[in-house]
Amino acid sequence: MSKLFSLFWSHYLNKLSEVIIFTDGAAQGNPGRGGYGVVMISGNKRKEISQGFRLTTNNRMELLSVIVALEALKKHGMHVTIYSDSKYVVDAVNQGWVFGWNKKGFKGKKNADLWTRFLQIYPNQKLKFVWIKGHANNKENEHCDMLAVAAANTPPLSVDFEYEAMKEKS
Repeated sequence: MSKLFSLFWSHYLNKLSEVIIFTDGAAQGNPGRGGYGVVMISGNKRKEISQGFRLTTNNRMELLSVIVALEALKKHGMHVTIYSDSKYVVDAVNQGWVFGWNKKGFKGKKNADLWTRFLQIYPNQKLKFVWIKGHANNKENEHCDMLAVAAANTPPLSVDFEYEAMKEKS
Protein backbone atom coordinates (compact mmCIF):
# COMPACT_ATOMS: atom_id res chain seq x y z
CA MET A 1 0.00 0.00 0.00
CA SER A 2 1.45 3.37 -0.98
CA LYS A 3 2.12 6.09 1.57
CA LEU A 4 -0.28 8.40 -0.23
CA PHE A 5 -3.07 5.82 -0.10
CA SER A 6 -2.36 5.11 3.59
CA LEU A 7 -2.53 8.81 4.36
CA PHE A 8 -5.79 9.18 2.42
CA TRP A 9 -7.31 6.09 4.08
CA SER A 10 -6.32 7.29 7.55
CA HIS A 11 -7.85 10.71 6.88
CA TYR A 12 -11.02 9.08 5.52
CA LEU A 13 -11.40 6.81 8.56
CA ASN A 14 -10.89 9.76 10.90
CA LYS A 15 -13.63 11.69 9.10
CA LEU A 16 -15.98 8.75 9.59
CA SER A 17 -15.31 8.79 13.31
CA GLU A 18 -15.77 12.54 13.82
CA VAL A 19 -18.75 13.77 15.78
CA ILE A 20 -19.75 17.35 16.47
CA ILE A 21 -21.97 17.86 19.49
CA PHE A 22 -23.80 20.99 20.59
CA THR A 23 -25.25 21.01 24.10
CA ASP A 24 -27.27 23.34 26.27
CA GLY A 25 -29.05 23.27 29.60
CA ALA A 26 -31.81 25.45 30.95
CA ALA A 27 -33.50 26.04 34.27
CA GLN A 28 -36.55 28.17 34.95
CA GLY A 29 -35.70 29.39 38.36
CA ASN A 30 -32.37 28.14 39.60
CA PRO A 31 -33.33 25.74 41.07
CA GLY A 32 -36.52 25.10 39.20
CA ARG A 33 -37.88 23.19 36.25
CA GLY A 34 -35.08 22.41 33.84
CA GLY A 35 -34.07 20.58 30.75
CA TYR A 36 -31.25 19.88 28.36
CA GLY A 37 -30.93 19.80 24.60
CA VAL A 38 -28.35 18.04 22.44
CA VAL A 39 -27.61 18.10 18.72
CA MET A 40 -25.18 15.47 17.44
CA ILE A 41 -23.82 15.60 13.89
CA SER A 42 -21.64 13.01 12.16
CA GLY A 43 -21.33 13.24 8.39
CA ASN A 44 -24.87 13.52 7.07
CA LYS A 45 -26.41 12.03 10.22
CA ARG A 46 -28.06 14.14 12.87
CA LYS A 47 -29.54 13.18 16.23
CA GLU A 48 -31.36 15.35 18.74
CA ILE A 49 -31.90 14.48 22.39
CA SER A 50 -33.75 16.37 25.11
CA GLN A 51 -35.29 15.74 28.50
CA GLY A 52 -37.01 17.84 31.15
CA PHE A 53 -36.85 17.68 34.97
CA ARG A 54 -39.21 19.00 37.60
CA LEU A 55 -36.50 20.38 39.93
CA THR A 56 -32.85 20.91 39.03
CA THR A 57 -30.26 23.60 38.33
CA ASN A 58 -28.86 25.14 35.17
CA ASN A 59 -25.35 23.78 35.81
CA ARG A 60 -26.71 20.26 36.29
CA MET A 61 -28.54 20.47 32.97
CA GLU A 62 -25.46 21.88 31.19
CA LEU A 63 -23.35 18.98 32.47
CA LEU A 64 -26.04 16.34 31.96
CA SER A 65 -26.42 17.37 28.31
CA VAL A 66 -22.74 16.54 27.71
CA ILE A 67 -23.00 13.23 29.58
CA VAL A 68 -26.11 12.10 27.71
CA ALA A 69 -24.53 12.98 24.37
CA LEU A 70 -21.36 11.01 25.15
CA GLU A 71 -23.37 8.05 26.45
CA ALA A 72 -25.29 8.02 23.14
CA LEU A 73 -22.12 7.36 21.13
CA LYS A 74 -21.98 3.72 20.10
CA LYS A 75 -18.27 3.49 19.23
CA HIS A 76 -15.23 4.28 21.36
CA GLY A 77 -12.21 6.23 20.14
CA MET A 78 -14.13 8.78 18.12
CA HIS A 79 -12.95 12.35 17.61
CA VAL A 80 -15.63 14.39 19.35
CA THR A 81 -15.89 18.16 19.50
CA ILE A 82 -18.35 19.44 22.07
CA TYR A 83 -19.63 22.99 21.74
CA SER A 84 -21.16 24.39 24.91
CA ASP A 85 -22.06 27.84 26.19
CA SER A 86 -21.34 26.65 29.74
CA LYS A 87 -18.09 28.02 31.14
CA TYR A 88 -18.75 25.76 34.14
CA VAL A 89 -18.47 22.62 32.01
CA VAL A 90 -15.91 23.72 29.42
CA ASP A 91 -13.48 25.27 31.89
CA ALA A 92 -13.80 22.39 34.36
CA VAL A 93 -12.55 20.03 31.65
CA ASN A 94 -10.17 22.24 29.67
CA GLN A 95 -8.53 23.71 32.78
CA GLY A 96 -8.35 20.24 34.39
CA TRP A 97 -10.31 21.28 37.46
CA VAL A 98 -12.58 18.22 37.37
CA PHE A 99 -9.57 15.90 37.61
CA GLY A 100 -8.34 17.72 40.71
CA TRP A 101 -11.81 17.65 42.21
CA ASN A 102 -11.93 13.92 41.58
CA LYS A 103 -8.59 13.35 43.35
CA LYS A 104 -10.01 15.18 46.37
CA GLY A 105 -13.23 13.14 46.29
CA PHE A 106 -15.24 16.16 45.10
CA LYS A 107 -15.13 17.46 48.66
CA GLY A 108 -17.19 20.65 48.83
CA LYS A 109 -18.07 20.50 45.11
CA LYS A 110 -21.56 20.50 43.69
CA ASN A 111 -22.79 17.92 41.19
CA ALA A 112 -20.29 15.26 42.23
CA ASP A 113 -22.71 12.57 41.04
CA LEU A 114 -22.73 13.98 37.51
CA TRP A 115 -19.00 14.69 37.39
CA THR A 116 -18.34 11.09 38.49
CA ARG A 117 -20.63 9.85 35.72
CA PHE A 118 -18.82 12.12 33.23
CA LEU A 119 -15.40 10.80 34.29
CA GLN A 120 -16.56 7.22 33.67
CA ILE A 121 -17.21 7.95 29.98
CA TYR A 122 -14.60 10.66 29.40
CA PRO A 123 -11.79 8.22 28.45
CA ASN A 124 -13.91 6.49 25.80
CA GLN A 125 -13.53 9.25 23.20
CA LYS A 126 -10.98 11.77 21.95
CA LEU A 127 -12.67 14.88 23.26
CA LYS A 128 -12.26 18.55 22.50
CA PHE A 129 -14.37 21.11 24.37
CA VAL A 130 -15.09 24.48 22.80
CA TRP A 131 -16.86 27.32 24.58
CA ILE A 132 -19.28 29.35 22.47
CA LYS A 133 -21.19 32.41 23.54
CA GLY A 134 -24.83 31.62 24.28
CA HIS A 135 -27.66 33.46 22.54
CA ALA A 136 -25.24 34.80 19.93
CA ASN A 137 -26.99 33.54 16.79
CA ASN A 138 -25.18 30.20 16.64
CA LYS A 139 -27.83 28.13 14.87
CA GLU A 140 -27.14 24.82 16.61
CA ASN A 141 -26.65 26.37 20.05
CA GLU A 142 -29.93 28.24 19.66
CA HIS A 143 -31.62 25.00 18.63
CA CYS A 144 -30.24 23.21 21.71
CA ASP A 145 -31.57 26.04 23.87
CA MET A 146 -34.99 25.66 22.26
CA LEU A 147 -34.90 21.89 22.89
CA ALA A 148 -33.88 22.41 26.54
CA VAL A 149 -36.56 25.01 27.25
CA ALA A 150 -39.24 22.96 25.48
CA ALA A 151 -38.24 19.86 27.47
CA ALA A 152 -38.46 21.82 30.73
CA ASN A 153 -42.01 22.84 29.80
CA THR A 154 -43.31 19.52 28.50
CA PRO A 155 -44.86 17.09 30.98
CA PRO A 156 -44.24 14.55 32.24
CA LEU A 157 -41.05 15.90 33.78
CA SER A 158 -38.44 13.48 35.08
CA VAL A 159 -37.08 13.51 38.60
CA ASP A 160 -33.46 14.53 39.19
CA PHE A 161 -33.20 12.07 42.09
CA GLU A 162 -29.69 13.04 43.22
CA TYR A 163 -30.52 16.73 43.28
CA GLU A 164 -33.84 16.30 45.06
CA ALA A 165 -32.29 13.98 47.65
CA MET A 166 -29.54 16.54 48.28
CA LYS A 167 -32.13 19.32 48.64
CA GLU A 168 -34.07 17.27 51.21
CA LYS A 169 -30.92 16.85 53.33
CA SER A 170 -30.18 20.58 53.40
